[in-house]
Amino acid sequence: MTLEILTADSLAPLRHGFFTRRGGASSGIFTGLNCGQGSSDLREIVCINRARVADAMGVAPDHLQSVRQIHSADVAVLDAPLIERPRADAMVTATSGIALAILTADCQPVLFADVDAGVIGAAHAGWRGALDGVLEATVDAMVGLGAARGNICAVIGPTISQAAYEVGADFADAFLAADPGHAEFFAPGNGDKMQFDLTGFGLARLRSAGVGHAEWTGHCTYGDADRFYSYRRTTHLGEVDYGRLIACIRM
Repeated sequence: MTLEILTADSLAPLRHGFFTRRGGASSGIFTGLNCGQGSSDLREIVCINRARVADAMGVAPDHLQSVRQIHSADVAVLDAPLIERPRADAMVTATSGIALAILTADCQPVLFADVDAGVIGAAHAGWRGALDGVLEATVDAMVGLGAARGNICAVIGPTISQAAYEVGADFADAFLAADPGHAEFFAPGNGDKMQFDLTGFGLARLRSAGVGHAEWTGHCTYGDADRFYSYRRTTHLGEVDYGRLIACIRM
């Protein structure tokens, strides 16, 4: 099966993509393109999957750069490929030939570009990272490399949708304590539960950061098991582990 790569016209002409799980070498609960080095999938199979992604991006496997994601607002600035993955949740670069890669399984994968300035970025924005400012920090780091805030395009890829993201009162309280206006991102759920609009929150933060364009591709990871991995779906099914989707961009 060939790779399936979702792209956004707003990031053209840069090579980029939100890869689905189709076209990978993994099997069992990981069936498909599992690129998660931290999963319990066979390491050699994950390497094969990542090599296929690197080939699709037109770079050598060691130029497909990722980070040790820790749900932070930390951003790594790359001017050359790194051997060790830094602990961070976003990357930016103005160096050609480097593909920035983010792994997700419900959280927001966000790809950034200021084509005119030749600066790109990629961020993993779960609820914690988004609340703590990882998207704004990525934009700031791009500006530090010469990007113009208003020229930055940001695209959120496949992410869990509000209808599938039910949370408890403590979760909502954390957002409301930060800003009562965050109530707009919650809708009533079952009983005392709430449903959180993660992509709506992400888009609002991006626009507040002053980017020139922000969009979500509209794909829900939870609702389409044939195309996307989902941590929440795996939890509901009682499975022991889950695959990780990859999103990449390069100059």
